[in-house]
Amino acid sequence: MSTFTRACLNTSIVVAITLLSARPTFADKGTGPFRVSQTMAVGGDESWDYVAVDADRKLLYLPRSSHTMVIDATNGKIVSDIPGQKHNHGVALVPSAGRGFISDGSDAAVVVFDLKTSAVLGKIKAEEDADGIIYDPASRKVFVVCGDASVAIPIPADVDPASGKADAPIQLGGKPEYLASDGQGKLYIDLVDKDQVAVVDTKTMQVVDKWSTRPGGKPVGLSIDPKQRRLFVGCRNPQKLIVMSADDGKVIGDLPIGAGCDGTQFDNGYAFASCRDASLTVAHENSSGKFEVVQTLKTRDGAKTLCVDPTTHSVFLPAPSPKPNPFVVLVVTPSSDR
Repeated sequence: MSTFTRACLNTSIVVAITLLSARPTFADKGTGPFRVSQTMAVGGDESWDYVAVDADRKLLYLPRSSHTMVIDATNGKIVSDIPGQKHNHGVALVPSAGRGFISDGSDAAVVVFDLKTSAVLGKIKAEEDADGIIYDPASRKVFVVCGDASVAIPIPADVDPASGKADAPIQLGGKPEYLASDGQGKLYIDLVDKDQVAVVDTKTMQVVDKWSTRPGGKPVGLSIDPKQRRLFVGCRNPQKLIVMSADDGKVIGDLPIGAGCDGTQFDNGYAFASCRDASLTVAHENSSGKFEVVQTLKTRDGAKTLCVDPTTHSVFLPAPSPKPNPFVVLVVTPSSDR
């Protein structure tokens, strides 16, 4: 091979490597299947926790410590405000009953309100540190987990909000944070102090199994793909998104995520993990059946919780802003080039 030919070949290799390295990948920040498309100014200085979406009416429910804001999901305008809480955490919506339920940790109660008018209908006694809350369609009950009491409390969706009571608490043997339902009689609850997911049979209201989240630890966020029977567990230490079988607890994937995860969601083939460090991890199953991180999207410091509208596939992330800027909700949507 001549010196000229060798030089040309070396130059071609260098150019090819340069071009390949310059090509964007889904793992690059700011590139990939999703983008921050909107920042909705909401305002207020109060703390916040889990956000919930009414996909049919395009409304967001955002607990703000002493009250719960109802926000137009298309423009961020405040539609109504539900007062009377001490330190709220989450909202469960039950359209079939025309009601919503707000967990109030400091009041050890669940506030019941009317979905149409946002009027408070009453309170149901729970336990201290009432936190994560969801509706389970199989049992037709709302479940709230109470961290300090280490219990999950079932509340009938049609409970009398003035004089009714919750059902007997389910002893979990660990500190719960959030929960997910498969809609078929199983409830999954992460136990942050045990590095476990507890499995509850909603017919017997008993814990029937506990599964380790290792190699992830301190599980906080939890969501489910009910069709493929997979759980997505957001862990803080070690920082992992654990993909777990909802049938037997087998860990089928562990992916790196940011610091301070407080929520996960699954929608339309994608799993999301929102973290306090201004990152949204997006994972997807590849052709070989393994989950991989396809994007790490920059959000804002403190954007720790999220919800997804399954009809538009929009992701909503509440986030604080440096004063004097208002508190905001970031809207993450599918990229146009996806």
